[in-house]
Amino acid sequence: MRFVWAVVAFVLAAVMIGAGIAQRTVFQGPRTETTQLEVEQEAPYTLIDGAVLNRLPGSQTLRAQADGTIFVSYGRTADLKAWLSDSTYNEVALDDEGAAVSTFVEPEQTQPATGADAGSADAVTEPGDAEAPPAEPAAPRSPAGSDLWLDEFQQDDLLIAPLQLPDTMSVLVASDGVAPAPRTISVSWPIANSTPWAGPLIVGGGILMAIGVFLYFLGIRHVRRSRGPRRKGLPMPVTEPIDLAVESEDKGVITSTPRTRRAISGRRAFVAVPAVAVSALLFTGCTADAWPTLAPTATPTPTASLIVPEGQQQPAVTEAQAERILSRISATVEEADTNLDEALAATRLDGAVLAERTTNYTLRGAIPDQAPLEKIPAKPLEITLPQAQDAWPRTVMTVVTDAADKSASIMYLTQQDAWSPYKLTYLSSLEAATEMPDLAPAWIGAPLVPPDLSFLLMPPDEVAAAYSDILNNGDDSEFAGMFEAEGDQFRASVTTDRQARLDEFNKTGSTTGSLTFGSAPGAFAPIALATVESGAIVAVNLNETDTVKPTQAEAVIKLTNNATVKTLAGVEQSSTGFTTTFSDQLFFYVPAQGSTEKIRLLGYASNILDAKVIK
Repeated sequence: MRFVWAVVAFVLAAVMIGAGIAQRTVFQGPRTETTQLEVEQEAPYTLIDGAVLNRLPGSQTLRAQADGTIFVSYGRTADLKAWLSDSTYNEVALDDEGAAVSTFVEPEQTQPATGADAGSADAVTEPGDAEAPPAEPAAPRSPAGSDLWLDEFQQDDLLIAPLQLPDTMSVLVASDGVAPAPRTISVSWPIANSTPWAGPLIVGGGILMAIGVFLYFLGIRHVRRSRGPRRKGLPMPVTEPIDLAVESEDKGVITSTPRTRRAISGRRAFVAVPAVAVSALLFTGCTADAWPTLAPTATPTPTASLIVPEGQQQPAVTEAQAERILSRISATVEEADTNLDEALAATRLDGAVLAERTTNYTLRGAIPDQAPLEKIPAKPLEITLPQAQDAWPRTVMTVVTDAADKSASIMYLTQQDAWSPYKLTYLSSLEAATEMPDLAPAWIGAPLVPPDLSFLLMPPDEVAAAYSDILNNGDDSEFAGMFEAEGDQFRASVTTDRQARLDEFNKTGSTTGSLTFGSAPGAFAPIALATVESGAIVAVNLNETDTVKPTQAEAVIKLTNNATVKTLAGVEQSSTGFTTTFSDQLFFYVPAQGSTEKIRLLGYASNILDAKVIK
């Protein structure tokens, strides 16, 4: 009976293992589905719409093949179309039947709508318009390195890019922006053909096989112990025992030496080793998708949520995108600082930051020991607050911390249009004990606050003038009560520095000259992004001036020990005096009207800007 059960176990094991292996091989089917994207006309760019990428569920794998360089990037569909708006390109989208078809697109406008024109009816010039003829295609340009892309890939001859994009994002395929884009393009999706019972069947068959081997071994042992069937028969003749001590040629020798344990155990091992080897071999072929999912579904943990205002647009950048942009800015400015290259710096700097850098290059070119300005910090990026804006210009606020020296920098980046890179326009150091207001997360973004918004405690375009008045008049200023004085290190340092310089000047020059100080709004417009509590982080530019004049007709002002002013003014002395200008970049938190808080200074930076002879 043991042999019968052993045979049954072997048969069931063979069936189960065969069924499990068949599920993983002949019955499994293809693992991916691939769609070839056909492009009829040659163009320097090919746009693959997000609907094509999400025609099937799951991640996407893009494959492009051509001779030479292949470039692939992805980003928001609206951003890609804005970048391509002045170029000819092929757009691959789904038709009404769900098939991917290609359309040749010609330029509709010379540039995307910006600023206030973004929502106007005539922001986009249509082809054939009587007043505005169709725009000519823009000059060829490489798509590599654009700040619009969320990520990009570049390779020669063959490029395979694994993607996982929603339908709101699209893919741009090109070569170098001049040669036609690759025409051999395909998209693949994984097919959900898991075999959750293959693993249990194979393992269960292995267990049954082991049981069959065990039953077979028991059957053999039982037969050997019973030494065959016992039957009743005729009486046997009486026999006598053989005397083993006497050796004789007439007597047969019967040995009674039993078999050794080693021989028996060797045979047992011969039976057990194949079973273990077969089981190990079967386990190696079982992957995660060959098993059923028995774990319970995780219960979501409730978290605090923010309500996105109705109609709010998409954030300008993602956190990863902002980090990459800032790294590019830092690297470019570092190279410009090394070579004193103002033109290179201007590709990534603007506003007060560029003006101060330009002055520093002039001084370093003339004064050997003139120190360079501090490098642009790039990481780690602690805060990213992008403007919620689909059109242009776009603004991003970032805060970069340095744990080593316990410092932090706050900055505003601005992109003027779809083809321009982001430029650093405001940069300041955060005060040591700065407490930032509540900000929206990067995936929501914040609206840009208009300069004349009256819902704040003070409109952004009035902050610079009010704070300048405080620097000039101190507590006697009419705006002193609106700004928080405690913790304002910049105001304290300006007051202390002015008094120290005036005392030093009065020691030798009070009888023949005068030194006066002033502060006024700078040349660059403020930038403000909204906070969660309806306030705003406002960046402004101030100019501080030191004016030295002779008070006697025969007196002159000499720059004997002032190489900085001498270099910028271009003279060593003047009978009319000199005006030295310092540029200040200040970040304030301006609360909403009705708040009990005051306007707080968050960070500041001050560098020399210019020096001139008074005329």
